[in-house]
Amino acid sequence: MALDHTIADGVATISFNRPEALNALDIATQSALRDLLVELRDNDEVRVIVLTGVGDRAFCVGSDLKNTPASDALYARAWTAADRQATELGAYVRLLNFDTLRIWKPMIAAINGYCMGGGLEIAMQCDLRVAAQSASFALPEVKVGSVAGICGPLLLRLVPQAHAMKMLLTGGRIDAVEAARIGLVSDVWADADLAGKAHELALQIAGNAPLSVTATKRLARKTEVVDRAAVFDQTEEVFGMLKHSEDRIEGRKAFAEKRPAKFKGR
Repeated sequence: MALDHTIADGVATISFNRPEALNALDIATQSALRDLLVELRDNDEVRVIVLTGVGDRAFCVGSDLKNTPASDALYARAWTAADRQATELGAYVRLLNFDTLRIWKPMIAAINGYCMGGGLEIAMQCDLRVAAQSASFALPEVKVGSVAGICGPLLLRLVPQAHAMKMLLTGGRIDAVEAARIGLVSDVWADADLAGKAHELALQIAGNAPLSVTATKRLARKTEVVDRAAVFDQTEEVFGMLKHSEDRIEGRKAFAEKRPAKFKGR
């Protein structure tokens, strides 16, 4: 199986396990990944999801182009079809679009080695990206006559426009230091420390009030392109929903008593 996963202390870790192919994802693995994400989304024991790659060469280089079946179907059929049928009809990027899954639990990409093409687009859909010193990043689709077809333009929301367009138009690769400098990743650690540091980060998030974390992610996603008045309105609405939750009452009580809070997600 090209995917491994573990669950411990509220953190689910998914590992792309095909190091001999730089953790490229064939259609079957893309489908399995999608199913696994839905399973973890609906598992109340999971508070944070971490994605990473097995081996020291690659996080993920996206779709396995060598084993992607050809399709002569009219693309309009694929574009209007449901996800799995669309993939069979040639919309090979559809299964790697996680936005439709509505995963409100935080997702962290712990990036080791090559993070290219669809692999970078997977990472860009995560809420946090952290990297090993050996990591490198690219959207090289223009070099092969294509486009970053999952969410390439999302890069313009993550890093300054000049850096995003340079990556998109040249297809050039940047290293982890440059990725941190432009804000594509938040942290860069020694290769040997990546797994442990990423897990510590996930545990820190998992230790917070689940309703608050979920609400924060939803607010961030829903208000990133709306006007200021709508941001204020939606934030107040969510504050009101959480105001009388058991977790908020417990959090305030624990703060006053100078002890760790015991959050239950309700």
